[in-house]
Amino acid sequence: MNTLNRCALAALALVGTSAAFAQSSVTLYGRVNTTVERQKDGNVSTTGLFNNSSRFGFKGVEDLGGGLKAGFQLESGFASDTGAGTGWPGLPSSTGINFGRQSEVNLSGGFGMVRLGNFIPESYYATSDFVGMHNHETGSSSDALYQDPVWFNGLGTKNKIGYRTPSFGGLTVDASVNLHENAAGTNNKNGYDLAANYNVGDLALGAGYSQVDDDKQLGLRALYTFGQFTVGGYYQRNDETLRGTRNNFRLAGMYALGASEFHLNVGRANSWSNRSDSAATQYTLGYNYNLSKRTKVYTYYTRINNGGNARYGDVSAAGNDFSSFAVGVRHNF
Repeated sequence: MNTLNRCALAALALVGTSAAFAQSSVTLYGRVNTTVERQKDGNVSTTGLFNNSSRFGFKGVEDLGGGLKAGFQLESGFASDTGAGTGWPGLPSSTGINFGRQSEVNLSGGFGMVRLGNFIPESYYATSDFVGMHNHETGSSSDALYQDPVWFNGLGTKNKIGYRTPSFGGLTVDASVNLHENAAGTNNKNGYDLAANYNVGDLALGAGYSQVDDDKQLGLRALYTFGQFTVGGYYQRNDETLRGTRNNFRLAGMYALGASEFHLNVGRANSWSNRSDSAATQYTLGYNYNLSKRTKVYTYYTRINNGGNARYGDVSAAGNDFSSFAVGVRHNF
């Protein structure tokens, strides 16, 4: 056998060995979540079909051997009522399909996970999102009082470097930085995000912190399940240069009975210290019926009472109150 043939056989053997070690998989996932609603903005009422953060995405992982894995996740929002693509806070508005919701590549192993790209702040998932049980923080009944100085301003969720620790007895910690890249609207300041989650039995605790320049927020959360009941809440403290300081809290409860879930939550944001009459209260009463693990029908009534200088929720002017009665279908795939 000549040298060329031996090299070819060796290369084929190497490729086969690499294929055996580098096992990969890609998953398509998403949800379609649509409601029929009667909404009221101040004195103006609207009846229509509304999208509730419908999305689809691709995620994959490759086993590199030795405990090391490479992964990715690409996620796009779309309007289930029209079929158009949807925009995302901190990114240019778009009606086309895009991966503005999430686009990251990561490496993970015994050291934890390193993440690069565009992804939602873990401080939000550790606090507000964890408490939003009735419709998973989507649509007109989502938490309108939560405020993040990094996510909701010029930096958005993009250009991030993140790290997640391994689990230490139920405790995981996430840290990330948003790079400003000298972009307009960022004041050339990076944004920082820190989150911690601790789960032990039926008790789940969380904390989140984010900051850009001198604007910052801190949130603390607890959730506890006993029997058919789940109760929880979070507290948030905001401190900003222009608006001053503010306290915000939300309490939530769920009672599960067979395929039925009964939900109640209430939130209160006090006035900003530099903006009088800017307080607001939000409450939601909801019912879910689970047709399967992936599909449910639901209904809710939600209301936001805004102070004269407050503009929480989807309202056209400061001081307008908002309310909605909704009936919807949600399907995960």
